[in-house]
Amino acid sequence: MDHDADRPRGVLSPADRAFLRGETEMTHDQSRRNAEARIRKRIVNAIEDFTLLVHTLKPKDREGVFDTVDDPAFVDGVLSMLSFTYLGLKESGMDFERVLVPAVRRAEEVHAADTLGSTADVAVDFDVRAEYGTSVADTADRIRSDTPVTPEELFAVAMADDPVVSEAETILVRLPHGTDADDGVLNRLASYLDAEVAHRPPNRVELTL
Repeated sequence: MDHDADRPRGVLSPADRAFLRGETEMTHDQSRRNAEARIRKRIVNAIEDFTLLVHTLKPKDREGVFDTVDDPAFVDGVLSMLSFTYLGLKESGMDFERVLVPAVRRAEEVHAADTLGSTADVAVDFDVRAEYGTSVADTADRIRSDTPVTPEELFAVAMADDPVVSEAETILVRLPHGTDADDGVLNRLASYLDAEVAHRPPNRVELTL
């Protein structure tokens, strides 16, 4: 969901973004490995920089960063940042709660002291219940047969880089609860896939890729 691929350098340079999108031709495997290692190192250093930002960045500058909460690209970035962290910790065997709970508690205590001039007794409840459903392979077969899939199933196929996404000209999506609206997942998918959206009442959407 790269809303502006040519924006100035952040954690990634424009060249890094082009590489991750598959737009850079690597003639040698070593060049590809070097690019991957460079990106990993930049991500690690960026994460470690947040310790400095939390302790030294002035509140007015932090507020200036989040002045952009009305920008869909910024909101997508925050969502993806949290998803990236959750997934990375999960794959490494560390519970997200181990970092989330003390982070929220510390932030609330700082907010109470700096903004309200008081102390705070903070309780953080975090509970995840995941039920795993249709396999990516089964969803891909349904897309090939023009059978509607849910936004969540299409998301799983897109994240798995299944070739059906690049092969299909159209994908039918079934919205939940018999409505013609969704919770934003579909719009983010359409943006990610660079697809045109056409509603097919009562609860179908056709994505043209």
